[in-house]
Amino acid sequence: MASTTARFPLAEAEELLSSLPGVISVRILETDGGGIGDVHVLTASDVSPKQTVRNVESALLAQFGLRVDHRKISVATTSDSGRARATRPTGPTLVPPTRALESVRRVYFEDVEVRRSSRALWCRVMLRRGAEIVSAEADAPPAERARVEELAARAAVSALVRAEGETLDLALEGAELVTAFGREFVFVGVAARQGRGATLLTGSCEVRDGVEAAAVLAVLDATNRWIARGR
Repeated sequence: MASTTARFPLAEAEELLSSLPGVISVRILETDGGGIGDVHVLTASDVSPKQTVRNVESALLAQFGLRVDHRKISVATTSDSGRARATRPTGPTLVPPTRALESVRRVYFEDVEVRRSSRALWCRVMLRRGAEIVSAEADAPPAERARVEELAARAAVSALVRAEGETLDLALEGAELVTAFGREFVFVGVAARQGRGATLLTGSCEVRDGVEAAAVLAVLDATNRWIARGR
C-alpha cells in the first residue's frame, strides 16, 4: 500500500522566499523524508546576510508553521542585483504562489536599539513591511528595574500594531528569560483582544544575537499565525 505521508511543498516555499527583500534566487534541498534540509539563498548586496536569515525564518514560520534552524540557511551575496531569479525545475505547485504570498503577513524584524542611562532604560524596535520601516519605542525609569527583554517586547508589540494599520488590539502580558536544554530563550505572552474576548498568544526565541533581538522575534513568533489567518 502506498504511503499517504504529505510531502512539504518545496516549490511553494521557494516561491515564497524568492519574494523576500533582496533575494535573487532560492534553492531548498529536500531530505529523504520529504522535508526541508538546507536552504541556499542568493541575495543582492543591499540586504545583510543576517537580515536575510531572519526573514527566511520568519516567512517559513508564518506561512507553514515551520521552524528552521538558522544553521541550515546559507546566504551568498552578489553585486549583480539585476540578475534574473532562478526557478526550481519541479512539478506544478500544490497551492498557487499568489495565494501563498497573499496569506503571509509581510512584517519582518529589521533592527532593535537599546540605550541605558542613569535616568532611563530606552528601547526602539524597527519592523519592515514591504518597503516601509515602522518603529516604536518603550522606556522605563531605573526605579522600575525594567528588564531588557520586557522593554523590547513591549516596543515590538507597539511597532507591530503600527505596521498592521492600528487594526490590532494587542497588549504584552509579559516576557521572561528562561533556560532550557543548556540554552537561553525569551518567552513572551501577548493578549489579543477581539470584541469582548481575549486570546493569549505565546512565542519564544533562542537568544543568539542578544536578549533584545530574541524578545522581538518571540513577539513575532507569538502573533504571526494569528494575524496570517485573519484573526
